[in-house]
Amino acid sequence: MTHNPPPGFSWPNGAKLALSIVVNVEEGAEANIRDGDKGPEPVDELGVSLKAPIRIHGNETNYQYGINRGAGRVLKLLDEYNVPATWTACSQALERAPWVAKAITARGDEPCCHGWRWKFQAFMDEEREREFIKKGTDSIAQTCGRRPAGWLSRYLHTDITRGLLAEAGYTYHMDDYSDDFPYWDVVDLPGGGQKPIIVLPYALDTNDMKFWLAPSLTTRDWLQYAIDTFDWLHAEAQADGARMMSLGLHLRIIGRPGRIGAFRDFLQYVSEKSGVWLATREQIAEAFAAAVPAPKI
Repeated sequence: MTHNPPPGFSWPNGAKLALSIVVNVEEGAEANIRDGDKGPEPVDELGVSLKAPIRIHGNETNYQYGINRGAGRVLKLLDEYNVPATWTACSQALERAPWVAKAITARGDEPCCHGWRWKFQAFMDEEREREFIKKGTDSIAQTCGRRPAGWLSRYLHTDITRGLLAEAGYTYHMDDYSDDFPYWDVVDLPGGGQKPIIVLPYALDTNDMKFWLAPSLTTRDWLQYAIDTFDWLHAEAQADGARMMSLGLHLRIIGRPGRIGAFRDFLQYVSEKSGVWLATREQIAEAFAAAVPAPKI
């Protein structure tokens, strides 16, 4: 189902395209037997997955690179181009890198919950998933000084995840790849009744994970793909109605010295275009809700 903007809809300042920069913070919340997991996280840069219950110390340091170096580079560029971002953060990652939480808060950026830890929710029963959501929510409220308004799972979630998020008071859910514009969903609450929640579609194709996944992209390929996506949506938004674009980043991926320049070049490119609203996902959800009333239950 296509979710079209209402006639004459524009984002703030008359913009037709909303651009959402999403920075994922997972480092320190990945699978590790030191935290009680049955096995280690796969070695992402090499595509190696071990079944043995041992620590992969080298891969742990690969994740740590995102905190030690990648975060600073991403923050520097966001500041240089005066771009707001949504930080989809695993709560435990921010607990273990409190300076990142303070930097998010200092910029006035939005913390979005990416789970208590970087774990699949699909295998959780209702009570365990409810507690997982609560723990992640409360933790970000503590590290960032405010509750998160949005949620992004690690790929796999349950049939009732969105209902649990609505129950917990979340404004939006972003585990969706079905469109280039927000929409309302009316979900069944686990305890009975229904409630509307905004769905803000995300995107995998413009994510920097494409540096790792076969066939992987070079920095030039990835940058061109991101620009091509932006150009198409920008033109389509002017002709057919407002759109939104998501660009997904990871500290340990885009933050490497051979990749960070592609992010700089993308920001430089979009900074020279008119009719674009660079916003957090929470701001996008609020603008959408102000123009498109929630369905009546």
